[in-house]
Amino acid sequence: MPLHVPPAPAPALRSVLTALGSPTAVREARTPSLRAAQGPATPELPLPVHVLDGIATGGPVTTRLAGWRFLIRCGDRAVAAAETRLTPDGWAFSHFFEGPYITSTEHALRQAETMPQAYQPRLLSVPSLYMLTLWLHGDAAADAAAGHPEPMDLLVPLAPAPPGIAAHRPHRAADLLPVLTHRVAPAPLLGSPA
Repeated sequence: MPLHVPPAPAPALRSVLTALGSPTAVREARTPSLRAAQGPATPELPLPVHVLDGIATGGPVTTRLAGWRFLIRCGDRAVAAAETRLTPDGWAFSHFFEGPYITSTEHALRQAETMPQAYQPRLLSVPSLYMLTLWLHGDAAADAAAGHPEPMDLLVPLAPAPPGIAAHRPHRAADLLPVLTHRVAPAPLLGSPA
């Protein structure tokens, strides 16, 4: 079933298009693939990037919208990504980057398109584990800038995933979030009661 990719805020898309059109921004980017790309580079598949907060404290787990990520396609493949962030003046281009998460995101999105249920794709970052997941939200019509993982939502860890967590294996949020919470819980101090 097709994914319902949410539209990015127009100013976020405009900021990426402006950066792509700027020789200075592209030349100064630390993305050799983007600098060496032949032909037009186009931003595609805007995904809201949410950050998982509170997981290390044992308190309520919350998410916050941190930005929008666009895959930058040249020809038949994505060669980089562009990140935008919300500033006091609105959405602004942040940076270009490349690396394994680009290919991994494309792979996870292709996997998700074969699922029988419609989902809204998002990215969920877990900074304390250096982990990024494709978050498949079950409410395809939801506001992409809000919400938190529902128990039946799917989380697909992107490669490279933390040790012991398989990349590209979908997990229900209700199953994976407790594992992540356990992973980041502080170890008891030596000599203190457990």
